Amino acid sequence: MSEFDGAVFRATMSQFCTGVVIATGAKDGEPAGFAAQSFVSLSMDPPLVALCPGKQSSSWPRIRDSGAFCINILGADQQDVCATFARSGIDKFAEVPWHAGVSGSPILTGVIAYVDCELQAEHDAGDHTIAIGRVRDLAIVDDQRGPLLFFRGRYGDFLAS
Repeated sequence: MSEFDGAVFRATMSQFCTGVVIATGAKDGEPAGFAAQSFVSLSMDPPLVALCPGKQSSSWPRIRDSGAFCINILGADQQDVCATFARSGIDKFAEVPWHAGVSGSPILTGVIAYVDCELQAEHDAGDHTIAIGRVRDLAIVDDQRGPLLFFRGRYGDFLAS
């Protein structure tokens, strides 16, 4: 194996375009959430998804303790929502309207889709955790807008024709 540093790893991984989501949960009615790129569909039968929160996240432990999480898929026009949920130490839900999904996790107003899940398992993965969620509810809210994407350290969009 060749040796490389973290900057080379980060630069190489930035060549892969990812979608941007907000992972949310609520314990005792108190919402928590964070912006993430590490999200993927995992299985159709049963319907499973994977989310990879960083171990330094202050929001993930609160979401984990709720036993559920919701993936809110952001539209291209929601970079400001992403910026809000990427911050720490603020009330992320003060300016972002939401309602509770079937799991009690927040579904953010204005997303293009959501996937509401029950937490099934967690696995250690270096400086992240792999959280597996069993899908309990999902919906496409707006199929006319493109998704918010992240590529080479910048946000962009893609509109299907």
